[in-house]
Amino acid sequence: MIEGLSHLTFIVRDLDKMEEILTKVLDARKIYDSGDQSFSLSQERFFDISGIWVAIMEGEALSEKTYNHVAFKISPDDYETRLKCVRALGLEIKEGRSRVTGEGRSLYFYDHDKHLFELHTGTRAERLERYAKG
Repeated sequence: MIEGLSHLTFIVRDLDKMEEILTKVLDARKIYDSGDQSFSLSQERFFDISGIWVAIMEGEALSEKTYNHVAFKISPDDYETRLKCVRALGLEIKEGRSRVTGEGRSLYFYDHDKHLFELHTGTRAERLERYAKG
């Protein structure tokens, strides 16, 4: 039986650059750093983002950008603050898909290794309710 999400892992070229994104944009708290040791495939760091275990490991960047992404929930009041953080780090912002009223706002951005992140103000229930209206 699936009990829930265990963790997310991102392979990145530069652990420090990704740590900056996680801590400054996503309010991550670093909980582990392997340093020069490697218990897994490479050096790694663990973070906590609102109870979600996020791991980053040193390795090669993705070869291309896709729409595959991970989305984090933010409050509507926090949207502009997060947008400023993303811009301050010089990250590429991806234009979001067209939306219908009541679906929430989304901020999409790529990290330095072509991973796509979304900061979304809505909830699943709100989206389903809006879609049910046609």
